[in-house]
Amino acid sequence: MEERHAHLSVGSAADGASIHLVEAGPIDAPPVVLLHGWPETWLAWRPLMTLAERQARVLALDLPEVGESTGPAGKTKRDLARTVHDLVTRLGLRDVTLVGHDVGGMIAYAYWRMFGDLGRAVIMDVAVPGVDPWTEVERNPRIWHFGLHQVPRLPEELVRGRQRAYFDFFYDALAADPTRITPETRQAYADAYASDAALAAGFAWYRSFPDDVQDNADTAPVRTPLLYLRGDHDPGGLDAYAAGLRSAGATELDCALIPDAGHFAPEEAPAAVWAAVSQYAERTRRSS
Repeated sequence: MEERHAHLSVGSAADGASIHLVEAGPIDAPPVVLLHGWPETWLAWRPLMTLAERQARVLALDLPEVGESTGPAGKTKRDLARTVHDLVTRLGLRDVTLVGHDVGGMIAYAYWRMFGDLGRAVIMDVAVPGVDPWTEVERNPRIWHFGLHQVPRLPEELVRGRQRAYFDFFYDALAADPTRITPETRQAYADAYASDAALAAGFAWYRSFPDDVQDNADTAPVRTPLLYLRGDHDPGGLDAYAAGLRSAGATELDCALIPDAGHFAPEEAPAAVWAAVSQYAERTRRSS
């Protein structure tokens, strides 16, 4: 893959961020913007970008304060959606396919609801705060880290200097085949969250959940097409997520499972993820 790296300033001088952006594919091809989750960076999308670059202009970014991006740029998912919108506007992108995985999916949901300039959104492997089945997910003992990460200061104290071991637990527990997340990639993620600022930024995404729940209380209809994807080994059935999103206002919703993948579907099954995203983008583009 021929990567193009850039650092772009977004937001005001007082509270803006410098976003590390990685691009591939023709500049005039349909744009696909990719948002990573925790505890990852833009590298989560590299396998997919390698497949997509012949069909699309693919743009993956490091979220503020993580990896090569700096902040602050707000902590709620709406704050982060505004940052992404500023980036999309600055780049002059049109008919964007916005794809978010994990926390990135929460941000994509906020963007989908807040801004009418998207072509379509794709949300992957995540429960959206305040949207069913959020309550069931929060009280699931397998999701214990949601509570821990919201505690002030303690997670930083426990994880500082142990990022690799802590992050490895989640890759090993949640991937269908943990070997698909390579040792080199795992170390790159640990390095990306090595600073106190990056570590705190990742936990702040969890600490904002109560605010996100309030922000997502709006259930007014949204007609922007929305695709929800989930690895077929990621616990939780599609039906509950589809019902929750429809109740939250998604009038144009499709859902699909990604075969042979757990929680980290973009890395575990990049070809299947790209096939689902690209086919959905093409279909909704034709019908618009």
